[in-house]
Amino acid sequence: MAASSSIVSVAPTASSVPVLPSSCDFSNLREIKKQLLLIAGLTRERGLLHSSKWSAELAFSLPALPLSELQPPPPITEEDAQDMDAYTLAKAYFDVKEYDRAAHFLNGCNSKKAYFLYMYSRYLSGEKKKDDETVDSLGPLEKGQVKNEALRELRVELSKKHQARELDGFGLYLYGVVLRKLDLVKEAIDVFVEATHVLPLHWGAWLELCNLITDKEMLKFLSLPDTWMKEFFLAHIYTELQLIEEALQKYQNLIDVGFSKSSYIVSQIAVAYHNIRDIDKALSIFNELRKQDPYRIENMDTFSNLLYVRSMKSELSYLAHNLCEIDKYRVETCCVIGNYYSLRSQHEKAALYFQRALKLNPRYLGAWTLMGHEYMEMKNTSAAIQAYRHAIEVNKRDYRAWYGLGQTYEILKMPFYCLYYYRRAHQLRPNDSRMLVALGECYEKLNQLVEAKKCYWRAYAVGDVEKMALVKLAKLHEQLTESEQAAQCYIKYIQDIYSCGEIVEHLEESTAFRYLAQYYFKCKLWDEASACAQKCCAFNDTREEGKALLRQILQLRNQGETPSTEIPAPFFLPASLSANNTPTRRVSPLNLSSVTP
Repeated sequence: MAASSSIVSVAPTASSVPVLPSSCDFSNLREIKKQLLLIAGLTRERGLLHSSKWSAELAFSLPALPLSELQPPPPITEEDAQDMDAYTLAKAYFDVKEYDRAAHFLNGCNSKKAYFLYMYSRYLSGEKKKDDETVDSLGPLEKGQVKNEALRELRVELSKKHQARELDGFGLYLYGVVLRKLDLVKEAIDVFVEATHVLPLHWGAWLELCNLITDKEMLKFLSLPDTWMKEFFLAHIYTELQLIEEALQKYQNLIDVGFSKSSYIVSQIAVAYHNIRDIDKALSIFNELRKQDPYRIENMDTFSNLLYVRSMKSELSYLAHNLCEIDKYRVETCCVIGNYYSLRSQHEKAALYFQRALKLNPRYLGAWTLMGHEYMEMKNTSAAIQAYRHAIEVNKRDYRAWYGLGQTYEILKMPFYCLYYYRRAHQLRPNDSRMLVALGECYEKLNQLVEAKKCYWRAYAVGDVEKMALVKLAKLHEQLTESEQAAQCYIKYIQDIYSCGEIVEHLEESTAFRYLAQYYFKCKLWDEASACAQKCCAFNDTREEGKALLRQILQLRNQGETPSTEIPAPFFLPASLSANNTPTRRVSPLNLSSVTP
């Protein structure tokens, strides 16, 4: 059912905020546009600028409304009129970040709008003082080392209002933020859910809720309002939880119903492809986004990560210069410049720019993680650990920080610590082969070889991006004198290399051919052994062994030694490599559980 066009009050006993009802139906985009324009104004009046910007951007992506359908401003109540002078003055102070001054003039105001701005000014004043006192971004990680002193007072006051059911949707949002800052996560989630029911159009409440959900199970138990905003929330949380297929489906649905021009949705799709390491697709979408919105800065640090991975120096340099011209004092700009210097192996400069980003926003996740990477490059493991731990404090779902901690402790030769952190990274990215290979290496160092085998095989099964899982598995079998399984893994490795069609230098290719040549030689399969030995001759490190083996094969053939029919080989080389063109027989390579350890 399409939303009604009349303005109604949601939860009239607790709120004087006029809001259009938000149904779950997308059939009436004109009503949705009215809702977005209204909430953009309401959030702007309360200083919630990011939510206002999000609503305005989404409204812009929908067709313009005719004059007859434009919504009049919300009616002014008696309380609003009484507080108008104080609110107008305080809002001017608030806009220039004089938060204490704004709060002083709003003290005693009774209207919902003025009361929210009063409490929000006090909250932001405490946050600003806390950030100013945090001199060193990489200081000791004691919980609450520098505190927002206003939080406890705000909690007491907002709690009384909440119990008396006097908080509107915005008041509930602020109460939830205060609870989250005090690490009262369960209470914060309940309050944010309540806020989405009372004021479903406020994106800020949905986003805060998103930051507290750690897995899909938590999401299932949330009682969320049945509104079209819920679809944007689900798409966002699926992206955060690495449920990329579900996220992309949600975003595609939103595009299909009429949000195809939304730069927010386009950027989220690009981020989703970045998260599954579909680099070409992500780069293509980001380039299109840059054409559509050339002055956009949000998510450009993610774009720079992609350019970094592809070593696209000139493109990364252009992006850094371009963002500097737009706004050099944005955290994203600092991160892009940091990535540029990192790509040029100027790690001290890179770390400096990531520190600058954190001075601008100490809770910016990407900068903490990237700074950890730079300290790793500089072999400063203690600083790297500190940076990664900060990243985890900001967002426990950041798999890169958990993975980085695992790598750091690996350098420090502390495999039990590695195992813990790699397992956490793997829980967040269950289908990322890099986490599985790292786990396998840890288990191998701890001599837990069955678990190591499972990890390597699982890494291959989910799509081994680094093409190393099979080689590591083969070497493990080799170590355990399981020659047939080792040969199976090496042959699969060779098949994968030749089937992908890429001309890439694979460091372990010579190792695989050397082992297979020796294996087939022991099996007295001269044709296959000869084919592998000839391949060995193409590599510097195995050339002499390959030539020696070819001489032995030739000598045995001249002596009339016949190929063995008693020792079955697991399967043969691809037709393109085999001398006798024996078709490849695919067999199950290992009898291992597919359950990831």
